[in-house]
Amino acid sequence: QVQLVESGGGLVQPGGSLRLSCAASGSIFSIYAMGWYRQAPGKQRELVATITSGGSTNYADSVKGRFTISTDNAKRTVYLQMNSLKPEDTAVYYCNADGVRSNSGWGNYWGQGTQVTVSS
Repeated sequence: QVQLVESGGGLVQPGGSLRLSCAASGSIFSIYAMGWYRQAPGKQRELVATITSGGSTNYADSVKGRFTISTDNAKRTVYLQMNSLKPEDTAVYYCNADGVRSNSGWGNYWGQGTQVTVSS
């Protein structure tokens, strides 16, 4: 069974930085793309950033220039470095793995979410 485990959330002051990590585990043969999404209270879940196994990245306009997504393919881990954080970045951040080929077949998986709060 494929599992995604996130870490690194917390409380940070405006202008501060946080680094989120998400490790995929299970009998995984390959992953096409991994990414981060977020959901603020009363809002829909939205894309933050994605990265393919080939290294192609995609960012939401609201985080371009402040957030950086990266992966360690050998460790099946995706990272999100968040700099210059703003109060509007406050949300639960979810890790996603898409196009996962495992001994269960093909699938799309989500982590349990990690809270990021930006406040003074």
